[in-house]
Formats: sequence, structure tokens, C-alpha cells
Amino acid sequence: MGVSTAGIAFLPDYASLGTWSIVILSILRIGQGVAQGGSWDGLPSLLALNAPENKRGWYAAIGQLGAPIGFIIAAGLFAYMLTNLSQLDFLDWGWRYPFYVAFAINVVALFARLRLVTTHEYSHLLDEHQLDPVPVGELMSTQARNVIIGALAALASYALFHLVTVFPLSWISLTSQRSLAGFLQVQMVGAVLMTIGIIISGFVADRYGRRRTLGTLATMIGIFSLFAHFLIGLNETGQDAFILIGFALLGLSYGQAAGAVTANFPQRYRYTGAALTSDFAWLVGAGFAPLVALGVASNFGLAYVGVYLLSGAASSLAALSINRAWNIRDN
Repeated sequence: MGVSTAGIAFLPDYASLGTWSIVILSILRIGQGVAQGGSWDGLPSLLALNAPENKRGWYAAIGQLGAPIGFIIAAGLFAYMLTNLSQLDFLDWGWRYPFYVAFAINVVALFARLRLVTTHEYSHLLDEHQLDPVPVGELMSTQARNVIIGALAALASYALFHLVTVFPLSWISLTSQRSLAGFLQVQMVGAVLMTIGIIISGFVADRYGRRRTLGTLATMIGIFSLFAHFLIGLNETGQDAFILIGFALLGLSYGQAAGAVTANFPQRYRYTGAALTSDFAWLVGAGFAPLVALGVASNFGLAYVGVYLLSGAASSLAALSINRAWNIRDN
């Protein structure tokens, strides 16, 4: 992750390298994806499953706090650069700086992981074979149903993630004269709300159940999708409301999105199943979300962004309902 991220900082521009600059950027982004998939190793789900019965929601939420904290740091760096540099300097070198300094965060993360693997709890998980990987082919041949259900169950949360982070930046920069630095500051406030929401989600899930919490939030995200296009297209106040409400809902949902149905997997498949489920959820729900949202908004109108988000909420509710029905039948 560190090499790929810092590599973007040193990427030659199109004027000097032409199409190859696009190819190299794509390769570096793929490298980030491989690192992300490898670093999300199922541990949040395993922590939740090994936590005390009344603390599973809280344990699951802890690992999700990295997303809003990382977003606040990144958005703050870019907002600072946009505010204090001329447009020429920002396009020349300013945009590269956050990618360069992100390498330092990866060094901290590396030492944190090295510290983690020396703990008694981690050794216990290894001894119990709860961190053993299995071949993906074997997993899909026997657990495809659980992988698909798990990926769809988190779809609403992961789709909303990029619809309140990446998509609004692209849309506003293309369709309005609003200051991007100012908009990033609003998103940073939203990320603070997301952090609070993740913490709250742990307590709510421990009281009412993780799956019920995720289903309730998917319903609320579906309702929010009906008003999303109105808020984005209204004015700056409407855009701010879209960001702040969206981030608040995201925190409450995202806090429990990791491995909400991981218990479906037999212990042998739980480690790889949890990781692959999350990867599929990110790919389907978030990977194409900014591009799809920008495409449908440009060609058909902002209302279709809401339809896209609504489809994610509907998929999550359907997956959770099917999972519940299967559990009742199997038991």
C-alpha cells in the first residue's frame, strides 16, 4: 500500500509520458486494491465472533473507525493545499504531496500490525486455526451462497460510502463554482459524524442485534435515497445537508457492515470467507459507485443517483431477509 500510494506522488504527467502515465496510474491503483484486500484479513469479523456475547457489535465497530479517520486526514491535506496554493502550483505538485506523506501512515500501520501478531490473543486465533486461509476455489464451491449473501448484505453501506465522498466532489467541480476546499471541510465534519455513528452503532447492535441494526439502517438509507437528488441539486445548503445526513447514516451502517453474516461460515472457511465477502461488497457496492453515479447523473439526471442508492438498499434488505429465512429453514 505504501509503495503504490507514494508511487502516485512521483507519477510522470501526461504531457511527459502520454498514455503510459494513465497505464502506470491504473497499475498503482490496482496495487492499492491488492493491498487493501490483503490487509482486510477478516480480523474485525473474527474479533466480533470471539468477543463476549453482549459486546460483538462494539468489537466489530472498532476496526471500522480507520475509514473516517483516514478520510479526515486526507481531506484535510487536500483542503490545505487547495487553500494555500495557486491553481498552477496545485496542479503542478500540490496534489502529489498528500500521496507522498501517506507513506508515513503506512509505516505506522506496519508497526501496529507487527505489534498485533505478538499478542496472546492473535496467537490463540492461530492456534485455534481461525486465521487459516483456504483456497478460493474450494470456498466458492461450498460456500458461494454465504459469500453472495454477505456481500449483498453490506451493499447499501458501501454504495453510500462513495456517494458521499468521491461522487459529490466530481459533480460539484464539474457543475458549479463552489470552492472545493470549503466542500472538503464540510465532508470532514461529516466524517466526524461518521466516527460518532460508528461508535454508537456498536452499542445499538449489542442491544438490538447486528443484523437488525444493519437492516434498519438499510431501510433508512433507502428513504434517504428518495431525497438525495433534491438535496444535491438544491443549493449549497442542500448539498451540505446531503453530506452531513449521508455521513451520519453511513457511520451507523458502516460500523456493522463488516462481516454481519460471517457466522454463516463454518470455522474452516470463516477467515477467507469474511475477507472475500468484504472484497466483493466493496467491488460491487463501492468500486463503480462514483463512475456509475456520475454517468447516470450526467445523462439522465440526479434522480437516478437516488435510484442507484435505492437499489443498494433494496439488495441489502433482500439479502438479510433471505439469510434469515435460510437460517430458520436450516435450523
